[in-house]
Amino acid sequence: MTITNENCVVGIEYEVKEVGTDEVVDSNKGGQPLEFIMGIGQIIPGLENSLVGMSKDESGDIEVKSTDAYGAIDPEALQTLPRDQFEGVDLIEDMTLYGQGQQGEQVQIIVKSFDDENVNVDFNHPLAGKDLIFSVTVLTARETTADETASGVIGGKPEEQGGSCGTGCGCH
Repeated sequence: MTITNENCVVGIEYEVKEVGTDEVVDSNKGGQPLEFIMGIGQIIPGLENSLVGMSKDESGDIEVKSTDAYGAIDPEALQTLPRDQFEGVDLIEDMTLYGQGQQGEQVQIIVKSFDDENVNVDFNHPLAGKDLIFSVTVLTARETTADETASGVIGGKPEEQGGSCGTGCGCH
């Protein structure tokens, strides 16, 4: 099946690098495929749009500009917080912490610097502002079932799977 931009379940194997580097920033090679439903925002738009027209067993390198990946760096996401909000945490520069956002969602925070009174943090995604290269192989491509189309969840209804897409992608 050729991948279309909606009503299609796709499974891919991938490796991601920042453009101009050899460092792998994410990969699922040798692990579980990343499965998602096309057209409902379960993966970054630049990758999703570039998969349209590919078929099972097809591979390719896909360049995704930062604007179609994790966006530009938002200066408002750089904040200074009181040190007492981090009581009990052994802070290290560039460490990643996880907290709860205003709508109850999980948020990732990177500690940029700290002193005895304040902690400078970055709420931007670690890949914000970066152009990326995805080396992908399409492992599966099929039409969604009626339940998948209605629920937006691979394999059935959201109440059966905790209400997420099940990929660990942090659906947005």
